Amino acid sequence: MSLFYYKKHKDIYIANNSIEELNVKIKALGYNHSLNSFEAISEEDASKSDGCIYALNVLQPDKGRRSFCATQDNQLFLQEENLNILKTCNSNEASIPEWLSNSIKDRKVTALNVGYPNWNDVTNKTMPNLSCESNKKWKVNVVGLGDVGGTLITGLRLLGGDCISSIGIYDRDENKIKRWHFECGQILSPAMEISHPDIVPLTENELFDCDMFVFCVSVGVPEVGKEVQDVRLVQFKGNANIIGYYAKAARNNNFKGIFAVVSDPVDLLCKAAFEESNRNTEGKMDYEGLSPEQIRGYGLGVMNARAAFYAKQQQASEHYLAEGRAFGPHGEGLIIADSIENYNDELSNYLTEKTKKANLDIRSYGFKPYIAPALSSGTLSLIATIKGDWHYSANFIGGTYMGSRNRLGTQGMELETYTITKSLFEKLESTYKYLTDTYDTLNS
Repeated sequence: MSLFYYKKHKDIYIANNSIEELNVKIKALGYNHSLNSFEAISEEDASKSDGCIYALNVLQPDKGRRSFCATQDNQLFLQEENLNILKTCNSNEASIPEWLSNSIKDRKVTALNVGYPNWNDVTNKTMPNLSCESNKKWKVNVVGLGDVGGTLITGLRLLGGDCISSIGIYDRDENKIKRWHFECGQILSPAMEISHPDIVPLTENELFDCDMFVFCVSVGVPEVGKEVQDVRLVQFKGNANIIGYYAKAARNNNFKGIFAVVSDPVDLLCKAAFEESNRNTEGKMDYEGLSPEQIRGYGLGVMNARAAFYAKQQQASEHYLAEGRAFGPHGEGLIIADSIENYNDELSNYLTEKTKKANLDIRSYGFKPYIAPALSSGTLSLIATIKGDWHYSANFIGGTYMGSRNRLGTQGMELETYTITKSLFEKLESTYKYLTDTYDTLNS
């Protein structure tokens, strides 16, 4: 492959098209922005640089992420983003230089879609730095102080002292703000030297002064005893309207942090937030709002935890804790793989069905199931995100948000990849189509 090499400041830019050709592709998408001038350099100079490395590509914004950490050679210049990005590539299909391939293995290369008008935000490093690498603690603001939100911030107060500086709290009910300010503010270890994040009451106009915004608002949750087949889908319309309001506010505040969605149905609400944030005042999609990778859905963590709970109850499935994986939404379409290395369809189907019905089981006891979701999908997964650890969350894949295991690093988000059996991949494709079609149906 013949590559072009450019330099801007200390950073290196690599493309399989010239800057002029990339500008033509951008214009063909209907956008007016063009790339800044770059200094053309030799491959030798590029290989010796100690700056960041960006692989430039142009994809339609509603079908491709703005940026991500390239983990395989064939990810540099994708022609299309789809579920194949979850597959492990065993060879250098891209035929790129060895030094560049080694940089990818070392997680030093960011794939950058310059089809986005605000692509430069990535190179300007406007996203928050990971605390595990910079020792900077994050400011986390939470909106929605109901059952889930209150439990989530309790967990953050207890467990987030090493990576969170403050937990801002907001709800339209002022008494809830006062309650949780007092309740969480009075959670303190007897060892006084242990750090706990400050609990800070917020006004609405302060919500996006943070590194991570957490959406926990939820309306239309059925009462216990009045359930339907999928409780989460019932909540979509009401929650979509509210999240759209905050997504637009994030755009208006030029928010550069993580927009975390905890309310159900997380995958579909992530897409709603992305679309609403990227509409201008005339209702036209201009993609100048939140990037798709800024928006992340937190619902799959508890499904992994529930699968592990059931897996431990019989010896035949105990290996899930070491080998298993969860994919898809927090509800219908969920896929539990008993082992990603030695996939067993029968065991996987058993764990999937048990996990899917756990929500209704709790309701049958007379309680709303919010404690495990708030802590496993919420608190623990949010902290893992901040620390750059592996966790489960829904991320943008080719225009649809779908949950899988991933981590956030300094070069961007990294999806875990696998050698996937045909049977499992067909299930993933079915779930992906289900999520895509469901969103389109609900918005028709």
